[in-house]
Amino acid sequence: MSIAEEIFARVPKTHNCAQSVAAGCGHDELLEELKNCGGGRAPGGLCGALHAALRMLPEEKRAEAKAEFIRLIGAPDCRTIKTQCGTPCSRCVAVAAELAKN
Repeated sequence: MSIAEEIFARVPKTHNCAQSVAAGCGHDELLEELKNCGGGRAPGGLCGALHAALRMLPEEKRAEAKAEFIRLIGAPDCRTIKTQCGTPCSRCVAVAAELAKN
């Protein structure tokens, strides 16, 4: 289990999916900015975990990371992931954190 997954799974809940990815990757400076990006509330309905990963990557790596996330998860947006892909949020957090490291 990645650090981001561990943070996301903590009880009581202290971080949403986006914050978990940022904290798990050592970007605590983004926690406040990402506080309202969980649960489908990231810009454009994007998965919050993916949004956080893209936020941490340089511009030239974002399209490739997003494409890889879609390949692994099935969609980039939270609603589709939850309703059609059946992928748990913890998996999205793990994949996004791994992509943010590359």
